[in-house]
Amino acid sequence: MAGRRAYRRGVREDDGLDWRERQRRAVLAHAEADARRRAAEHAEAAEIVAWFVAEANRRGLRPTRLTARSYDGRGRYRTRLRGWYVDQARSRAVDVEGRFHLLTVPAGLRARLLGADPEPSPAPLIVGAGGRDGESIPLRVLLTRRLDAGNHA
Repeated sequence: MAGRRAYRRGVREDDGLDWRERQRRAVLAHAEADARRRAAEHAEAAEIVAWFVAEANRRGLRPTRLTARSYDGRGRYRTRLRGWYVDQARSRAVDVEGRFHLLTVPAGLRARLLGADPEPSPAPLIVGAGGRDGESIPLRVLLTRRLDAGNHA
């Protein structure tokens, strides 16, 4: 009887190792699929942003010097960027080189004196998705609205 329990325990441990290995492989496969999906979305969004820049230039939309806002929303900082704000809050923009920017930066004396340098970020296909306010809009729709507003936006 004791021998039978040991055997059963050994089988269960082997089954446990197999299960853990299957789980590990499933997690890796899921992560790889998610990474491929995100890469495809970023590539599609980059094409939309490139289309926007070409169309903005074709329509004669004048780029402007972009400013960034501090995370707490109290300060506004100069940047070296030129481009087009794409939302009314002026928190998102596309620069003349076709890079998407979230125009929020940490507050600080250095940024106040020398200006801020926000890094470009991958453009989302759905702008505002997952935000607390629940408002989201497809990137193409947002950029088309900006184009339609012309130089008056």
